[in-house]
Amino acid sequence: MSDLTAIANLSILLVEPSDVQQKIIIKSLLDSGVKQVETATTQEQTLALLIKYQPDLVISAMYLADGTADTLLQKIRSNPSTEHQPFMLVSSERNKKYLEQLRQSGVLAILPKPFSATAITRALKATLDIISEEEVDLEHFDVTLLRVLVVDDSRFARKHIIRVLAGMGIPAPVEAENGKEAIEHLSNQSFDLIVTDYNMPEMDGRELTETVRSSNSYSHIPILMVSSEANETHLANIAQAGVDAICDKPFEPATVKDLLFKIMS
Repeated sequence: MSDLTAIANLSILLVEPSDVQQKIIIKSLLDSGVKQVETATTQEQTLALLIKYQPDLVISAMYLADGTADTLLQKIRSNPSTEHQPFMLVSSERNKKYLEQLRQSGVLAILPKPFSATAITRALKATLDIISEEEVDLEHFDVTLLRVLVVDDSRFARKHIIRVLAGMGIPAPVEAENGKEAIEHLSNQSFDLIVTDYNMPEMDGRELTETVRSSNSYSHIPILMVSSEANETHLANIAQAGVDAICDKPFEPATVKDLLFKIMS
């Protein structure tokens, strides 16, 4: 199935209180090939709709009459029947504090207003990657046997990472909430890959990486760092600590596949 055909088959729930913005976003989705778009204007209406059916993607504005995209996503992630729902934010919000919580909760993409046709198409393809569950082909590894350690202080972020990995055929990883807990796991069992967040309490991603690289027992393990940091100097410092690759949040399947292929092959 081609990407265009697959995009045409996507079902979208658009959560947008503004009639004008609804029309603009729907037009962009239709121009990208989407044919199935339902709408909601409030958090309450959205949650009621999600009980009835699970769309392939929820696209939400930041501010709603009865909450925000953050509170909406927290409620979606807290419900076992909707916790894996792909979710995308479309907003003109630039405040890093507001956006960071959404990244930690496993938002699929954050698109600024106005957004380009290329940006919306990329986000739709990321949705396809999430729901297609295409096993990644690694040259020297059977992906179904990969032993992965996922380190992130956000339970929602870990669940999103685990779902992306599961879609590639990678079995359920071991989870840790911070670097200190990760080191305990590394001391007790073997791993083929570490996927870690940067900002964590107790021991952050950079400190974890430095500890791993200075060890005689597990210094060889590839490390994929997941970070929402945009500062180039900051990212350079992370890279110098010894990570094999750095992936932005949101954790996009296509990017992860490319990085895994590079660092594991």
